[in-house]
Amino acid sequence: MTRAFDPITLEILWRRLISIVDEADAAVARTAFSSLLRDAHDYTCMFTDRRGRELAQGTLATPGQSGAMALGIKQLVQRLPAEGFRPGDVYVTNDPWALAGHLNDVCVLSPIFHHGRLCGFTACILHHADIGGRVASDNQDVFEEGLFIPLVKLYEAGTLNQSVLAMILANVRTPEQVNGDIRSQVAANHVCTAQVQRMLEEYGLEDLDALADEIIGRSEASLRAAIAKTPPGSYSAEGVIEQVEGEPDLRIRCAVTIQGSDIHIDLSGSSPQVRWGGNVVYNFTYAYVHMAVKSIFDPDLPNNDGAAMPIRLTAPEGTVVNCRFPAAVAARMQIGHFMTEIIYRALADALPARVVAAGGGTPATMQVMYGRRGDGRPFHAVMIRGGGLGASTARDGEGSFIFPANGANTPVEILESDAPLIVERRELLADSGGPGRQRGALGRREVIRLPDGDGAPQPPVQLALQSGRFRLPPEGLAGGKPGMRARFLVNGAPGNPYGLTQLKPGDRIVMDSAGGGGYGDPRRRERAAIERDLVQGKVSPEAAAREYGYDKAKEADDVTAR
Repeated sequence: MTRAFDPITLEILWRRLISIVDEADAAVARTAFSSLLRDAHDYTCMFTDRRGRELAQGTLATPGQSGAMALGIKQLVQRLPAEGFRPGDVYVTNDPWALAGHLNDVCVLSPIFHHGRLCGFTACILHHADIGGRVASDNQDVFEEGLFIPLVKLYEAGTLNQSVLAMILANVRTPEQVNGDIRSQVAANHVCTAQVQRMLEEYGLEDLDALADEIIGRSEASLRAAIAKTPPGSYSAEGVIEQVEGEPDLRIRCAVTIQGSDIHIDLSGSSPQVRWGGNVVYNFTYAYVHMAVKSIFDPDLPNNDGAAMPIRLTAPEGTVVNCRFPAAVAARMQIGHFMTEIIYRALADALPARVVAAGGGTPATMQVMYGRRGDGRPFHAVMIRGGGLGASTARDGEGSFIFPANGANTPVEILESDAPLIVERRELLADSGGPGRQRGALGRREVIRLPDGDGAPQPPVQLALQSGRFRLPPEGLAGGKPGMRARFLVNGAPGNPYGLTQLKPGDRIVMDSAGGGGYGDPRRRERAAIERDLVQGKVSPEAAAREYGYDKAKEADDVTAR
């Protein structure tokens, strides 16, 4: 018999589900070794029903991981026999094609039992700073990118498989850090399992099935109602994404068809997969398509399996948006993050109030630096940084955000403790936001130096970037102009943002993230907004005159004349 839930009980249970997964999330933050997890929050916790349907995810989840997990865990669970799971089992995998798209995202998956019956699964996926391999965007295939872990049991009925853990730790540069981060994932799953069991006991539920049906069904209905309000039709856009140096730029073609409450995203005609790490697996493409649709049509909708039901995605196999094994995928965000932007662009005319212009944090910049300290100890630090957010029809872009990935910029103090480096400057760049009736947010500069005295590392120190916008700036919308392009300098000269850069003590690097695109005709920007930008140093007098037609002396004369 199907159990019915009154609205009050349903709301209480929904909030309980979120509190459970947020408690698991907090367990990672408290116990993880890597600052990429503690401070930049590059991880996601969620749990599902026994069929693998997503029920809830952490409040601070990253869309790329959560969307890919929601699809991938369902597929993993359905291919394993239910009778094979036992309490205390813990599975581990980082298969890019099964889950979140590159080897660094390692997933730990645990079954949840209640009164001896399988009732769901809990999973924690996090970006391990170190997974071995050659750390660079210009790898030729996935075998260069690090350790590939198929789906295996890390714990069997509560007993650690020492051989599996030893194999993982033998293939990374910083085994102590990796070991600590894996154990933090196991701890998060333990917290989630215990709290789900406690909730079921308190409310007299034998399993999660009826609750899942209710939540997923309501979420699907809500998103369908929002989509149905949009005029039916087909909307399209095309985006160009830069490749590694010397290769032709890539094209992403996107057609969005809305028919009733259904939405179809078709990426046919996008460029073939490439021989560097920008390729995207289907799950990761799906994740940012889902992010775009949900944020446009029903942004406050709870994240669960129902929020994906109205969406159909076509991504031809063998293209950069659905690559075949063994394509290199380490830098998949350089293309994957653009999925949200391109869908925004396709729907910009139909739903202008729901979209933003291109941002300088699409893709986010990931900086990987590794080597040995002066005393010989290894270090392996990963830092992510955002760029200027694009403007919308109603608001200027603000902040240096990692959008749409929902990560956090790593604090300077943490960078300097994780690696032997000195952050000399971190500042916003005037005139970097795209001009428009609404201005794009400013890009950001970071200047880093390797010390050459006390605390100097042993040479060489390897530096790898995963980024973009160096040749093609973030575009504006509705007449808005592009934001400033990104820039990477090594000792004052342009560096290679795709390969490995070898650094020595005393070297200085400059990384400028791109500014956000503007929205609307710059000549229609309010005078008061331009004056505020001038006072705050966001726009220079020269740029105000050139882009906005604003002359301070002439404005003063006009005021006097009036």
